[in-house]
Parts: sequence; structure tokens; C-alpha cells
Amino acid sequence: MSLAGKVVIVTGASSGIGATTAEAFAKEGSKVVLVGRNEANLMATEAACNAANSEAELLLITADVTVDAERIIDTTIERFGQLDVLVNNAGIFEVGNLLDIDVAQFDRIFNTNVRSVFLLTKFAAPHLIATQGSIVNVSSIAGLRSLASKSVYCTSKAALDQFTRCCALDLAPKNVRVNSVNPGVIVTDIHRRLGLSPEELDDYYELAKDKHPLGRVGEPKEVADAIIFFASDSSSFITGATLPIDGGMHC
Repeated sequence: MSLAGKVVIVTGASSGIGATTAEAFAKEGSKVVLVGRNEANLMATEAACNAANSEAELLLITADVTVDAERIIDTTIERFGQLDVLVNNAGIFEVGNLLDIDVAQFDRIFNTNVRSVFLLTKFAAPHLIATQGSIVNVSSIAGLRSLASKSVYCTSKAALDQFTRCCALDLAPKNVRVNSVNPGVIVTDIHRRLGLSPEELDDYYELAKDKHPLGRVGEPKEVADAIIFFASDSSSFITGATLPIDGGMHC
């Protein structure tokens, strides 16, 4: 399963699943490229990675995946000379009934959740072919289930899942694997950014427990562990998979 010395890009590494995933790769001895828009938060992730492995080799790239995809890949190659794993984690979450939302929301969500993944994958592919590496996309249970007042978000994640499968077929002859993790409700900042108060957020998580057959919401580490698995040789015969990490919600 060794990921030691592997060069890994994690987008959206400034918080939540991305930050926890970056820390997990650092603990495994990977050379981790931390990508995010918030430099202060990236530095906090860097500190967590160093705490997990004082000898970790890290590269911070403050960037917006919707416009900086090529720079992210080029900067990584300039620093480390190769790329072994691309984790497309950066994404945004917005809600709204079809009757209330506008095309601007559609464009925002698709630019981040789908278009940026296409661009990063396109620019990364030649380098991943050279190392016979892998890609892990962070999707959502929303890509597998239909949810009211989340039509654009659900559609973007369904598109990401299909992109995962198609890319898996395109890159399989080059021995590059492409898989997706599909989390349920995970305790991160993504819901707080919707404007929920701490009390409202607690109520949301409490209600969400009933939607997950295991009776609880998830933690970022549970998603990060699956990402590590998909990136490692332990999953060497798995590609094109979409793995729900949702306490049984998809059932």
C-alpha cells in the first residue's frame, strides 16, 4: 500500500475532507501539494501535515481551480518532476428550488464541480500516464440520489461520477486508474458556509442521523481513508468505481 515518495495533488486542501486527506497522505510519506484559495487555511493544513510527519515534503499553491488548473499542474511538475496521484476534492455546495435559482448558480457550481475537474484531469493525464498513477474524485451521495432543492448540485455530482467512469475507460489502456468517493453528510465547514448558525448546524446534523442507516453522520477521516485506499496499490484492480461513504444512505 506504500505511498511513500509519491507526489500527490489535493485540491480544496484548506479545510474539511481535503485538509484531512492531505494530512493522511503526509502521514504516509507522500509529497503533498496543497491547493486552495485561502492561504491562511492552507498554512493550517500545512501545520497539521508537519505534525503528522515532520519530514513531509509539502508544496502550497494558493489557487482557484476554475482558472488556475494548468498552473497547478505545471507548478507541481516544476517542483517535484512527476505526479502520481490527483485528488479532485475542491467543490462548492449551494441549495435552491428550481423555481428560485438562476443560471448564475448553475454556472458557479458546474465551473467548480465539473469543469475544473475536467481541466485538471486533462493537464495531469500525461504525467499520470508516465507514472501509471491514479485519480480520485470526491463526489457525493447527491450524485447517486435525487434531492429536493439541490438540483444543480446533484446534477453536477452525477456528471462527475459519469466523468469518472468515462475517464477510467479512456485511461485504463495506459494503466491509470480513476475512481470516485461519494460521501454522505460529513462534519465539515461546507454546511456552515450556507449561513447556518451553530444551533442550526447542530439541528441539521441531528436530523441527518436519521437519513443514514448507521444512525450517525460521518467524519472527514472516514472519507480520507477511502481516498488513500483508492490511491494506493491495494486497489490496483479497481477503476471506474463510485464508492458511497454514507452510512448506508444510498440504499
